[in-house]
Amino acid sequence: METFKITRIFPDAKGDSHFQDLEIPMAANGEIGFLSEAQKVGNIIFRKVKPDYDYDFHQAPAKQYIILLDGTIEIETSTGAKRTFLSGDVLLLEDTWGKGHRTKNITKQIRSSIFITL
Repeated sequence: METFKITRIFPDAKGDSHFQDLEIPMAANGEIGFLSEAQKVGNIIFRKVKPDYDYDFHQAPAKQYIILLDGTIEIETSTGAKRTFLSGDVLLLEDTWGKGHRTKNITKQIRSSIFITL
């Protein structure tokens, strides 16, 4: 079975944020490849940030997917765990409450991403 890998950031009962690797199941759909089940979404937001972007701990403003279009970022959870994400990576942010996460650019370039709210 094919899957699409994403990283979830979520709070535990005490408000600490954590990473979780998820695999979205996909089914064969003939010549067009493999597709996941459709998901209902709210809005799409296009974003660019400056090369020196280093945003201290914050909560996600809404449950949302973030699709990284270019650049490299580091995200740190409130527990001190850090991961690096590259262009093409997809994140599911669910830490809309609690201690949040920190995000900073690793590559010093203007970085583009897309937010899709759920």
